[in-house]
Amino acid sequence: MNSKLFALAFLALPAAAIPVLSQEVNVYSTRSHYGSEPAFELFTGKTGIKVNFFMGNNNEVLERLRAEGKSSPADVMVTVDAGNLWNAAREGLLSPVDSETLDKNVPAHLRDPENRWFGLAVRARTVMYSTERVKPAELSTYEGLGDPKWKGRLCLRTSNSIYNQSLLAAAIERAGVPETEEMVRGWVANDPVILDGDTTLLEAIAAGQCDVGITNSYYLARLVSEKPGFPVAPFWANQGKGGTHVNVSGAGVTAHAKNRENAIRLLEFLTSPEAQATLAASSFEYPVSPQAKPHPILEKWGSFEQETVGVAATGKNQAEAVKLADRAGYR
Repeated sequence: MNSKLFALAFLALPAAAIPVLSQEVNVYSTRSHYGSEPAFELFTGKTGIKVNFFMGNNNEVLERLRAEGKSSPADVMVTVDAGNLWNAAREGLLSPVDSETLDKNVPAHLRDPENRWFGLAVRARTVMYSTERVKPAELSTYEGLGDPKWKGRLCLRTSNSIYNQSLLAAAIERAGVPETEEMVRGWVANDPVILDGDTTLLEAIAAGQCDVGITNSYYLARLVSEKPGFPVAPFWANQGKGGTHVNVSGAGVTAHAKNRENAIRLLEFLTSPEAQATLAASSFEYPVSPQAKPHPILEKWGSFEQETVGVAATGKNQAEAVKLADRAGYR
């Protein structure tokens, strides 16, 4: 049975009817493309452990874990954004893992301080600009987008996007609430065009609706892979001034995992250099492993200094980030 058919059958069964076998691992994932990625097939080929998937959005996965409680068949939760991982850990849905392999494979700033979740892939959320109307020398930092020269030329995704909430939460950790709020008020003063998605924002820059914006790096890489001449490029913000904001797709072992050993083996494999190269190639994200190379499109963009405040801060400061955006008039 292919992964999509299994996911449908898995969803239809009550938790008690789902078999738990020693040579399998059950993954609840909010990243639908992960189910078909070669890295999971490589894991099964090397270990003989079958990977079963239930796929849904973050709210669906969390609600299922809550409702199933101790009877849940889930062994691993995979989701996007450290804020979502932090919330799952805070609710007690994930359990700590003691693994020297994971400690070695995943840099400290890309995992939970209590080892309840680990980054699998990195995305940079940085400044994007029109290669036709903007020179890189005009750009500098996230704060710089509040310069009056960008009035009427700035596009932003809505403030209720988890990606932007995490960006602001990390800024709060790095610079504090007053400076972060001043940054956001600068953006708002420039009358930004507010859009509901990163791809839409990049297409708006290409079409001339605005000249600069902020998006995740992999959205641009996808567009460039389809349209090599796409007239938008990334600018690595805040180099030498705290670093470019990064976030993760990540995973953790569930609190009531029945196949815990297999779950840990899966996470260790997915963070290994071999699997990391495969994950990076299919998702256009950056590998968490320093030993793995990113997709050639990303390599062409060059290396950059990552923000090192720790992605866990995106969860810790999430509520404050939401309140800050509201006070600043960022909708």
